Order: sequence, then C-alpha cells, then structure tokens
Amino acid sequence: MTKTDKEMAVAALESGTVIDHIPSDALFKCVKILRLAEMPHKLTIGNNLESGRLGTKGIIKVADTFFPEAVLNRIALIAPSAVVNIIRDYKVAEKRPVSLPKQLRGIVKCNNPKCITNNEPMATIFEADADNSALIRCRYCNHTVEAAKAEIL
Repeated sequence: MTKTDKEMAVAALESGTVIDHIPSDALFKCVKILRLAEMPHKLTIGNNLESGRLGTKGIIKVADTFFPEAVLNRIALIAPSAVVNIIRDYKVAEKRPVSLPKQLRGIVKCNNPKCITNNEPMATIFEADADNSALIRCRYCNHTVEAAKAEIL
C-alpha cells in the first residue's frame, strides 16, 4: 500500500477534532465516555490500525465539533497515550496529549456494593490517586480502582 492509498483510507477532515493513538482495546470505551453515539455530526472510527508506538491503535474523527478540554481529558482514564488534534481548514491547528483530570464526576461506576453511589441516586466522584496515577479513588467510600479497568457509566 502506498502513502497515497493510506491517506485515502479515511477522508480528510476540514474542521473538527481527531483523537489519535488510542489503544485498540480502549477505543469503544472512549466512544462511550465522549457519548459519540449521540453525536449528530459526521463521525469516523478506525480500530486496529497499524501503529509504531502501540502496535495497533484506534482513531476517532468528529467533523465540525470541538470538545471542551475537560471532556477530552476524561479519556486519559483509559487511553493515557491519546493525542488530540484540532483541525481547521484541513490542517492541524493544535495538537496536545490528554491528561487525567484531578476529578472524574459521573463517569466511572464504583464497584464497591456498599458505596452510597450504588444505593442512592447520586453521581460518582473519583479522584486521581496522588501516589499512583494509574489508580483512581472513590471520594465517598475510598475504594480504589485501576484506571484502565474502571467500569464506564
């Protein structure tokens, strides 16, 4: 396959957001976190694409949509290697890695059955563990979860 063939595999984006370098096994969790199934805009999702850095990767392209930084950073929970590209006039106007926010509200389910969030109608709140960035901790019951294995609501 020539470079031209690779470029034609996914249409160029005039304006919007591209999220690249998503581990293949985390792609559909990212789709869920970003609530892309509810999006009215053109959406391209590619999975198991070749990647020198990850082996295989996923990519998400959303036309004419610019997510707030806080929303995009939520995917750092399960895809810390992801890179966000803002596209304007077919060119990358901005490129940045995602970073895990200090607090995740209403995104992750607490798997402690005794946690108040599983017994009362309230949003979960998880915070990044200060000692280990791969862990998140429930604010209510202090239950710790491995970020990559967190159950997405």
